[in-house]
Amino acid sequence: MNLIYKNEKTLFGIMLALSLLIWAALVIGTVGMALAYLLLFFVTYCFAQSALVSYLKGTAVQITPAQFPDLHQRIEACCERLGLAQVPEAYLLQMGGAFNAFATRFLGNNFIVLYSDVVDALEDRPDAINFYIGHEIGHIKRNHLRWSALLAPAAVLPLLGAAYARAREYTCDRHGFHACDDLKSAQVGLAALAAGGKRWRQLSVSNYTAQAQQSGGFWMSFHELVGDYPWLVKRMAVVRGLAQGNEVAPPGRHGLAYLLALFVPRFGVGGAGSVLALMALIGVLAAVAIPAYGEYTAKARMAQAVVVGHEATAAVERYFYANGRGPETLEQAGYAMDDPGHAVQDITVDPGNGMVRVFPSDLNYRGKAIAFTPSVDENKRVVWRCASEDIPASVLPPECRN
Repeated sequence: MNLIYKNEKTLFGIMLALSLLIWAALVIGTVGMALAYLLLFFVTYCFAQSALVSYLKGTAVQITPAQFPDLHQRIEACCERLGLAQVPEAYLLQMGGAFNAFATRFLGNNFIVLYSDVVDALEDRPDAINFYIGHEIGHIKRNHLRWSALLAPAAVLPLLGAAYARAREYTCDRHGFHACDDLKSAQVGLAALAAGGKRWRQLSVSNYTAQAQQSGGFWMSFHELVGDYPWLVKRMAVVRGLAQGNEVAPPGRHGLAYLLALFVPRFGVGGAGSVLALMALIGVLAAVAIPAYGEYTAKARMAQAVVVGHEATAAVERYFYANGRGPETLEQAGYAMDDPGHAVQDITVDPGNGMVRVFPSDLNYRGKAIAFTPSVDENKRVVWRCASEDIPASVLPPECRN
């Protein structure tokens, strides 16, 4: 039996290629600033992840040969069966009735956490606990935790990020199935997730599996397409098929649900590491967006300042044609500044050569001027050249760039 879900490798390849392109664009687009943000958020991630691991070590019960030896033996046996050479640290955690388990990673060390209510509920079917153990080993074996930060840019993309997350769950369910001695134990493990610690014994797997046929409607299709987990009824159908030696094809989804899901980014990432990776991505995007927005507003205000400059040069030009010389002041030329947007702090004219200088009000360029230099062409017409030695050409209108 292939332990890797059919679509996982393909989706991983697409995610990796897109993520590398996005990271490269961010690093180049921010002139390396993205690396500083990544370092900052790596430190933040370390603190957050250390809080989780510290909580486990300070609250949960570590599973060892001396403490819960039966569970320790199961974990070792599952690791051996699934080909995981290094047995991860394992803990039993009381979560107030929640049924689940999870794997996490911190500074190169892997951890598995079993919820005590799952273990208690399956006391008379302990082989079903192997399903939970094997599922989390699947995450470790497939390096899902290790790759999450690198894949973060593509993970938020509509359809793709959620599809990869669901493919990982199917892969880990197959690992959980393979970890069980009894082919029906994986179904028992999922039944406990569905019906709880007591009612799972009365759950009809065939009837529950039949509910998967309802998942092809528009709304169920849409909410699965934007979610990280396949519907539990579909997971049950798959492991039931594996127990019978069959590969179950999931019911088709509604076509319009794909169209709507295409407009919904994936933000339902799981785990502290994924959340912090998303925060890092948002921070890096902000490093691109904030300077870009600042440059956009600077360009807009420079364009307004140049418009004010043109009005002043027009007044100087009229005075020159009427008097054969330049004005001593702009007021002498009959010019009164009209600047409703307050883009200009000051504007002057040089009586010696007629040069008009516009001083923008932008705080980043206070004291720096845009110069309008006049000259007379062969037809005795005044020609103006706009330029600045102090203000970057990138924020000036094209006409003022040399």
